[in-house]
Amino acid sequence: MAQRRTSFAPKLIVLLLAAGLVAYLFLLPKGVVKPKEGKGELAQDAARTANRDGGGPATSGSKTEASSGPVPASGGATAVAEQPHTQASPTQRKELSTLVARYRTTADAATRLSLATDLAKQYQKVQRFDSAGYYYEQVAQARPGEQAWKRAADQYFEAYSFAATEERAKMLSAKTQALYEKVLKENPENLDAKTNLGMALMASANPVAGITMLREVLATDPKNEKALYNLGILSLQSNQADKAVERFQELVKVNPKNVNGQFYLGVALAQAGQKEEAKAAFLKTKSLSADPGLLTSVNEELQKLQ
Repeated sequence: MAQRRTSFAPKLIVLLLAAGLVAYLFLLPKGVVKPKEGKGELAQDAARTANRDGGGPATSGSKTEASSGPVPASGGATAVAEQPHTQASPTQRKELSTLVARYRTTADAATRLSLATDLAKQYQKVQRFDSAGYYYEQVAQARPGEQAWKRAADQYFEAYSFAATEERAKMLSAKTQALYEKVLKENPENLDAKTNLGMALMASANPVAGITMLREVLATDPKNEKALYNLGILSLQSNQADKAVERFQELVKVNPKNVNGQFYLGVALAQAGQKEEAKAAFLKTKSLSADPGLLTSVNEELQKLQ
């Protein structure tokens, strides 16, 4: 699926906690990927997006890049398995290398800030989200403010959402948390930041705090699509199908055209044993989108209900 349809891209986060609730995480950044029956299969799907945003073989997605500054994206035939999404064109790679060199050698503060912003935007284009976050953070440190911190936090959240290993998820989660906390210090009512912080906390030592934060968002804004969606996904993954049905029903009531909410409503209904209602939800999903990948997933789910 080639593009994001809403301000919150469809995101499926699977968490495996030491006590029994989940710690792996992956995101559906450009479309819907149907849930598999077992957590092992979900983890395999997660592995296919391993290290999308930082590292590759040299860093293994470790703190090296985030602490010392990113490296230009690889591209084309040189892209490796650890960076499958990084398909920068030769022109983009050359531009990134030039900008990085200028950034590292420029002493003028104003020029460095301008270069940092340009680098962040270029890294966004090639989906190196933690690299983009790094440079936006440099700008925020020089010119702090709610929106400056949020730009950096949002990019690290994207990188976190692609994380395929528990180690990488925890590292990016910690970075994401720290930055969103700065946003909320500036504006405690920023619900988007609060929602993303809640999801980042799911990879922390205190995932319950994340659930609590998402519920606080809904208490403030009962129609918040992003919070409803994430709580619905978390309910699915913790085998609370009935609760997931409630969340997704509320979501599609708020926005009947929310394709991903409609799809996962069907998934939740199927898991709850409500086959006819699930079929209706999947057929509704088909009426909302002609995306081939989505239609394939819907048809496979319908086949299971025969």
